Amino acid sequence: MSNSPAPLSVDQLRELVDRGEIDTVVLAMTDMQGRLQGKRLDARHFLDDVLPHHAEACNYLLAVDVEMSTVDGYAMSSWETGYGDFTLDPDLSTLRRTPWQPGTALVLADVRWEDGSPVAASPRQVLRAQLDRLAARGLTAMVGTELEFIVFRDSYEQAWDKGYDELVPANQYNVDYSLLGTARVEPLLRAIRTGMSGAGMRVESAKGECNLGQHEIVFRYADALTTCDNHGLYKNGAKEIAAQQGMSLTFMAKYDQREGNSCHIHISLRGTDGELVFAGDRPHGMSAMAEHFLAGQLAALRELTLLFAPNINSYKRFVPGSFAPTAVAWGRDNRTCALRLVGKGAGLRVENRVPGGDVNPYLAVAGLIAAGLHGIDNELPLPEALTGNAYASDAERVPTTLREAAELFGASEIARSAFGDEVVEHYVNAARVEQAAFDAAVTDWERVRGFERL
Repeated sequence: MSNSPAPLSVDQLRELVDRGEIDTVVLAMTDMQGRLQGKRLDARHFLDDVLPHHAEACNYLLAVDVEMSTVDGYAMSSWETGYGDFTLDPDLSTLRRTPWQPGTALVLADVRWEDGSPVAASPRQVLRAQLDRLAARGLTAMVGTELEFIVFRDSYEQAWDKGYDELVPANQYNVDYSLLGTARVEPLLRAIRTGMSGAGMRVESAKGECNLGQHEIVFRYADALTTCDNHGLYKNGAKEIAAQQGMSLTFMAKYDQREGNSCHIHISLRGTDGELVFAGDRPHGMSAMAEHFLAGQLAALRELTLLFAPNINSYKRFVPGSFAPTAVAWGRDNRTCALRLVGKGAGLRVENRVPGGDVNPYLAVAGLIAAGLHGIDNELPLPEALTGNAYASDAERVPTTLREAAELFGASEIARSAFGDEVVEHYVNAARVEQAAFDAAVTDWERVRGFERL
């Protein structure tokens, strides 16, 4: 029983608690920034009291900035409304052990109001709403995310004390595909891989990347909700495991002037009965539905970029020749395009290369689905694939700032039709808050350039 596979059933959890192997249950929700927030519960309290009902949390968790500061402009949570509670309802399909934390299980929660209605702006609920739209058409989404991160020899506390400057990367040179380079940090990479496997994820591989100390661990694709749930748990768990080894890692989109951390998202549709609906006899092995879906991605990409690149730092990745996209274009196995068509038959899928490692997966995948349905419902024609170097093409450009992306999202009829005004206004406000904080900040860059010489 001690090696019970994930997910755990309630009966398995109860037996583990009775045997003294589990004493803590983490109940977690995902906030706007894509972070796990919640409570560590005594396991018996979870079984006896929380499970038959729910737990509560302050609704400011969906109305704060990355510093957890209360900010103005949110309709759902404010000083005027008293910062009340919403409920965290455990989704028992996500119950699993977290092997890197002794005696601990974790379950993810859906966020609801006291009357049981979903909190519309909660990221998991934003995605659920788009999955419901797919289901109404007899469709489901299969998704895989590819997260990159940079590893440092400094602990998180040491990094804080250094002001995140002059940190020691785990590798001193480009270790892209290097087995020697990845061996330097294999104790950490292995701990992450085995930990996630023990938490029920299907690990595929780990490899080095281009930036100093940069690596990527890839997991097998799954249905959209499962992939996003696993993404958040993996990101949180990887940081916890790094901290246990006296190291640190970052998923921020652009840590320095070298290559940023990407999060390429692969998506395809299937029938709810498992029928392949993307593969067909059209060019590149696509069906007509796949063509419309990809055309929708192109048509909506600029308007929905806020969901793929939610922070000031996100836009620093978009540099020509950096493998991060600048052109709103699609190509067959073309890594210079924002949208890359890869695979064939059952493996045919669209890779969106816009998101960075800081992305909230629920919001990004919801955006991909909304864009695809816009293309399918309107039978949008697919332009010819771009061949050659998209960086040098005359294609439209991906937005270059958070301010531009927020304006496009706020004005988007596609976004308002798909998500509703409440969700759109909520995330536009989040962007405004972040932009205002950045506009008011005095940076190290300004001090270095201006202290003496201006």
